[in-house]
Amino acid sequence: MKIFGVGMNYIQHNKELDGTLYKPERPVIFTKADSALLKDRKPFFIPDWCQRVDYEAEVVVRICRLGKGIPARFAHRYYDAVTVGIDFTARDMQEEARKKGNPWTICKGFDGSAAIGEWIEKEKFRDVQALDFHLDINGQTVQSGNTCEMLYKIDELIAYISQFFTLKTGDLLYTGTPVGVGPVKIDDHLEGFLEDRKVLDFTCK
Repeated sequence: MKIFGVGMNYIQHNKELDGTLYKPERPVIFTKADSALLKDRKPFFIPDWCQRVDYEAEVVVRICRLGKGIPARFAHRYYDAVTVGIDFTARDMQEEARKKGNPWTICKGFDGSAAIGEWIEKEKFRDVQALDFHLDINGQTVQSGNTCEMLYKIDELIAYISQFFTLKTGDLLYTGTPVGVGPVKIDDHLEGFLEDRKVLDFTCK
């Protein structure tokens, strides 16, 4: 199983990170190890080897068939379900890596860094590119967005990634985070919502 992530795919989040509104020339793609997957409401253990770990709430799609070099107009056939996930990021390490032009592998792909919620079949939504989602921490909403705000849409991302990687059933795509990221601390309770349905629920340890 492969876990793909997309960086800087919401324009206000890009301003949050870099102080300016911009769209990357092409999708910013990174990967996470399969050991990053955190599911079934298991707790997230904050690592002690970094100074700050940030939550990044994202809509995640599940690949449902084998594909390579997929045209964007056919990409909708290659995923069958969506949910909300958290792309945990060792922010201090990422900032250092970005300054030096180094890979994001450790700061994005460490164990437990890809929390995943309950899957909902894609057909249950009128348009997956018009989904509201939000993240609550300790009962307060800290992040909210709509998939219509993506700079690169889901089908475009699948078409782009499949140029370089063969997509297989069970692969996951984290589609990017909106503005509002921030640090987590021990005992934080995270709940993720897709439209009005809670699909993600776990605590930090």
